Amino acid sequence: MGKAKSPRRVADNEALSVGTQIRGSAQKLGLVAALIRGRRVEEAMNILSFSKKAMAVDARKVLASAIANAENNHNLDVDALVVAEASVGKSITMKRFHTRGRGKSTRILKPISRLRIVVRELAETAEEA
Repeated sequence: MGKAKSPRRVADNEALSVGTQIRGSAQKLGLVAALIRGRRVEEAMNILSFSKKAMAVDARKVLASAIANAENNHNLDVDALVVAEASVGKSITMKRFHTRGRGKSTRILKPISRLRIVVRELAETAEEA
């Protein structure tokens, strides 16, 4: 008599992956997430692979994890996947101090962000249309 299984957070034709501690601001990560939102998975991976933005490396890892979850855990067709959702949020912020002249100091904020990627399998009829 164990604990009841928690319901899925996404639909049956979707898979989810969350990057909880991505080092960088949510604003910069949001720019990268906007590049891949709504695109096919293989196109999104190419965009992130060749992007000059440093946050694209971590976003690519989260997208690869979502693809692997779709294939291995939910038996979805990888070729029919689309990035349905790519949302960014703030996580914790590390506070550091930098010593300055005349015995003063300045606060340095080092933000950490979250990235949530949901991939969805397209229906066969939608691809042909």
